[in-house]
Amino acid sequence: MRIEDVYIWDINAKWLGITPHQLMENAGSGVARTIEERFGKGLKIAVFSGTGNNGGDGFVAARHLSFDNEVTLFLVGDEAKIRSEEAKHNWQILKDLDFVEIKILKDSAYIRNLDLGGYDVIVDSLLGAGTKGEPREPIRSAIGKINEYAGKARIVSVDLPSGYPSAVRIKADFAVTFQWDKEEYAGFERVVVKIGYPRELYHLVGPGDAKFALRKRGQHKGQNGRLLVIGGSEDYFGAPYLASKAASYIVDLVYLAMPEYSAGRISDPDLILRPVEGRNFAPEHVDSLLELAKKVDSIVIGPGIGLAEETKEFVREFIKRCDKPLVIDADGLKALAGDLNVLKGKTFVLTPHAGEFAVLFGVKPDGPLVEKAELVMQKAWKIGGVVLLKGTYDIISDGKAWKYNKTGNRGMTAGGTGDVLAGLVGALLALGNEPLRAASVGAFLNGLAGDMVKDELGENFTALEVARKVPKTIKWVVEF
Repeated sequence: MRIEDVYIWDINAKWLGITPHQLMENAGSGVARTIEERFGKGLKIAVFSGTGNNGGDGFVAARHLSFDNEVTLFLVGDEAKIRSEEAKHNWQILKDLDFVEIKILKDSAYIRNLDLGGYDVIVDSLLGAGTKGEPREPIRSAIGKINEYAGKARIVSVDLPSGYPSAVRIKADFAVTFQWDKEEYAGFERVVVKIGYPRELYHLVGPGDAKFALRKRGQHKGQNGRLLVIGGSEDYFGAPYLASKAASYIVDLVYLAMPEYSAGRISDPDLILRPVEGRNFAPEHVDSLLELAKKVDSIVIGPGIGLAEETKEFVREFIKRCDKPLVIDADGLKALAGDLNVLKGKTFVLTPHAGEFAVLFGVKPDGPLVEKAELVMQKAWKIGGVVLLKGTYDIISDGKAWKYNKTGNRGMTAGGTGDVLAGLVGALLALGNEPLRAASVGAFLNGLAGDMVKDELGENFTALEVARKVPKTIKWVVEF
């Protein structure tokens, strides 16, 4: 697991009702328990805390350790700068205790003459994993002071040695890290303690995933994604429009390529319409659309594209020659059935419902969640891409891991919500997300938008209302 996953899991845990207060309490108590298991009780312990959440974990550890040990808490910095509500809460608890001594070290002048010679254990909870570069004062001086006692007192860091991975870091005997080891950590001993995450968080898509997926890349037009949607036919024009409209709320530019027959029904200034001659896509359109594809970051192909033989041939030839990340949806999937080899070497997301999955892979996805997930993972591995199986719970896999999405409701059986999903996944790919994250977060946002519409209108609504709810959905994620 990566450091980034820590933030995602914390946010998703909050979404499940597991509060940051609970996680901080469990982290701090885990540190205290590990120290007493290693070194016993009746100790003289110094806890050095910063003003962030790592410091908050130290506040909790100090309280737990104070029951059987003599504890002094050194706050390095200004108490007015203690950031989170849970850290402030635990700081206030400490201030009201009579058997924990508190010393506030506002700047490095307070640190230079500290004598820590009488302490058996020094706990470092100065800086967490999110710190970049070398530590600044007064933290830098505190690290230097603690390191003077390396080899004399036991030094235990919370999560990781403060200052890591810079050269200015705590010389810890070990660090107590939380729930799982992180792949970025190396060169120091780690003890892993659980803090109350449920197993769901390995697989559940939530607002934490969405926060990272929706990060903007630049300040200028076009730097935050360009998407091409290829769809529509003599029979359908709404499906590619829904995909394009949903995507337009996320990326900077959306090109919509449709047969001129159906393109004439579209009038939306937010989209760049690119009609092609005729009533349906055909092989003669491949070259011009590959040229258009050079302008974009990702492509959605299939919504409303129809099942004419010439169109199926177009879809297969375009995919075979295209080198951009692809979302293949709806009739585009049927065009691939029996010839999945065109996907070899491509970056892609397939978005089948259960019936389309059976057509593609020759087996219907039935059974409980984990059983279906294993089947999706097996097929994704076989074809070398991402499969997003739409259903009551959407299941997404890249063949190595699997995720599932719980947002959405019965009202989303309305036609077109799958097209909205395809547009969202394509937009997230255009932002530079890896396909597994783009597909997972697309499913989450699509279902969440549907849930917001349901809250306003009940279970009777249209896909266009879901698409129009995307901005509110994104605002909710950003502010969560």
